Amino acid sequence: MSINSTKPLPFTKKQIGEIVKNYPTPFYIYDEEGMLKNVRKFLKAFSILPGFKEYFAVKATPNPFIMKLLKKEGLGADCSSFPELLLAQCVGITGEDVMFTSNDTPAREYIKAKEMGAIINVDDISHLAFLEKNAGLPDLICFRYNPGPLRGGNIIIGDPKEAKYGFTKEQLFEGYALCKKKGVKRFGLHTMIVSNELQIEEFQKTAQMLFGLVIEIHKRTGINLEFVNLGGGIGIPYKPEQKAVDYDKVAQGIKVLYEQMIVKNQHHPLKIYLECGRVITGPYGFLVTTTLHLKHIYKDYVGVDACMANLMRPAIYGAYHHITVLGKEKMPCKKMYDVTGSLCENNDKFAINRKLPEIAQGDILVIHDVGAHGHAMGFQYNGKLRSAELLLRGHGTVVQIRRQETPDDYFSTLDFKKMQAFR
Repeated sequence: MSINSTKPLPFTKKQIGEIVKNYPTPFYIYDEEGMLKNVRKFLKAFSILPGFKEYFAVKATPNPFIMKLLKKEGLGADCSSFPELLLAQCVGITGEDVMFTSNDTPAREYIKAKEMGAIINVDDISHLAFLEKNAGLPDLICFRYNPGPLRGGNIIIGDPKEAKYGFTKEQLFEGYALCKKKGVKRFGLHTMIVSNELQIEEFQKTAQMLFGLVIEIHKRTGINLEFVNLGGGIGIPYKPEQKAVDYDKVAQGIKVLYEQMIVKNQHHPLKIYLECGRVITGPYGFLVTTTLHLKHIYKDYVGVDACMANLMRPAIYGAYHHITVLGKEKMPCKKMYDVTGSLCENNDKFAINRKLPEIAQGDILVIHDVGAHGHAMGFQYNGKLRSAELLLRGHGTVVQIRRQETPDDYFSTLDFKKMQAFR
């Protein structure tokens, strides 16, 4: 029989037992030590690339405490909305340490990004006139490229030619020429082709594609690009049998292409940027939840106090998240369960037909790899309140970095006095 957990935890059952005395489940808890160790490994690997910069994808884990830790390590911020820009600003990430990549962008967001000195990454050629009218063209501008049928994407991000994002190839040339004519002096190029990708060759294909465009753009427009942003998309091993992406191999592969294409064609130096989120924080977040009910009908169900409103990925993507039953790590997985929450939706399931140790009421379950696109994607359907976020620091100390929501939070946008007078 298989064993419950082949994924490590940064805490013990005893530690969690102490934590829940002050912070009731469900809650998110992040492993600071593991996260920072990973970040340093990531930066060391990619430091071989000219002018390398990692812009952390704020949408993955929009918490200022975590962003502040990442800023100390030298990471910038990849933002896509007004509040994300404010989060970056509040932790001291401003200027060209911010990459603003949005789509269908409101005027005030362009204005804010320009005020902050952020690198504005334009999503469509039609947005140039909108940006110029409302905020003015910046000195440095970047375009997002959509290769359409030239690339296949992957299962999560989808087929590029079906995606709403980015310029076509011909629009790139037109956009750069227009901006050059209007006095823009500095230029960048961006793309985002894959998401949660574990195959190293996909990142090399992206680098090869953009390096080729750098050469072609220069030939067509005379523009020397200052940087290329290869996007994010480096995946994590959600399943125990999967292997983590080797950062060194990715960086070395890009470096070889850089020498063959950029240096050979005399476009060095060209700065290389990434905007990873999931791989930075994903493996270092855990959703801790308590078993409330055991139901035995046509199947066996484990009902927990977390629900899809806390973590939606399994419900909307069919995504796998490993589950550890605390204290039963070495017990055989002899029972087949669906692990469910209390939302009034039948897809409110963290696991379907999952073999686990026999579970009892009160058992604490830990759902792994939720440090990115977990809490951030929470919602309030059924009046569910978003959970607290905790940070596990050195020597086992715990800091609450976001409190649990209350009914007052849920009702804060309603005017009950006005409702009473309403006829």
